[in-house]
Amino acid sequence: MFQTAASGTAIALQGISSMATRQVLAELAAAWQARGGEPVAIESVGGVDAARRVQAGEEPFDVVFLAVDAIARLIDGGRVVAGSKVDLVLSSTAVAVPANTALPDISSEEALRAAVLAAPSIGYSTGPSGVALQKLFERWGIAEQIRPRTVQARPGVPVGSLLASGEVALGFQQLSELIHVEGITIVGAMPAAVAIDTVFSAGVVAGSPRADAVRRLLAFMASPEAAEAKRRQGMEPA
Repeated sequence: MFQTAASGTAIALQGISSMATRQVLAELAAAWQARGGEPVAIESVGGVDAARRVQAGEEPFDVVFLAVDAIARLIDGGRVVAGSKVDLVLSSTAVAVPANTALPDISSEEALRAAVLAAPSIGYSTGPSGVALQKLFERWGIAEQIRPRTVQARPGVPVGSLLASGEVALGFQQLSELIHVEGITIVGAMPAAVAIDTVFSAGVVAGSPRADAVRRLLAFMASPEAAEAKRRQGMEPA
């Protein structure tokens, strides 16, 4: 049975997610509701901010969608119910440039490193892909050399918008966040040797009175029925 307000309308499950999954979650939530599931309202913000807000426990969220390591930390902190984690999608990091500019060679690790060194400016996110990218630059031994040319997008701001505006010449972010941005060209996925892939998971927020409803929602989102929606949004089932 749905929980309802005094007016008789169903109360939406309250969720929060990182920006990387906002499109796929919107599609999956709509599909869930179309098949008779509970209404779902998901707020998408920067992943760091989403994790902080759930950890603070100041807002009545029922479900949280974040990178798998962030969900694990929330479980360890007692803010997500142990045993409720469900892996939903695998998201790969892609490389993009402003539209109508020459495409760099990114066919190998060596070629990608050369493209980064040649770029007048490089954009990356505050999310998991950005953290992994900085570690890659350090491993390549070029982090200090390119630091003056790197631009970290503000939380919640897609790297694609920095590319489209001309603020950066080479950008890295989850493919799912790049495919809907106009004014850019996606060069392709990072080479396999240095691929940055992120699993996004979900879990029941501790204290939610609607844990059973959340579990039903997540079971649907992890089911084979949801696979095509994930691929349409540039992701793969986890």
